[in-house]
Amino acid sequence: MNLLASVADIMTKNPVTISPDETLTVASEIFDKYNIHHIPVVFEGDLVGMLSKSDFSLFTTKFSDASFTHVLLDVNLQNYKVKSIMTTALAKLEAYQRINAVLDIFKDNHFHALPVVEGKRVIGIVTTMDIIKHLAQDNEAINSYK
Repeated sequence: MNLLASVADIMTKNPVTISPDETLTVASEIFDKYNIHHIPVVFEGDLVGMLSKSDFSLFTTKFSDASFTHVLLDVNLQNYKVKSIMTTALAKLEAYQRINAVLDIFKDNHFHALPVVEGKRVIGIVTTMDIIKHLAQDNEAINSYK
């Protein structure tokens, strides 16, 4: 993998997004349907936050010791909005930035996903899984590992 290549070469383009006013039930459905772990949160087309599967799971564990757990969880998922648990302090990238910058941000901040923006508009997302997939397909990297 060429670490000096641009993020545009490895990012997932046009990622699934969600509104901050959607319920956590909708977020759960998106996580399950698309088998993803990070959802950019967009309001009127602009990036306003990120919802991670980890934050979602942390929220749902609050109800694991209660009686009627599944009922409480369903009610809370319907009543809480994405904006109540999303992360708003975001690192973000532009498509021209280099892959090595992504690695530095992941390493230094323990992030697993970064939205790729053009202005305030989300045009992609790059995750640790994107890096792993590209490394696994990179013959030069594979040969140097052997």
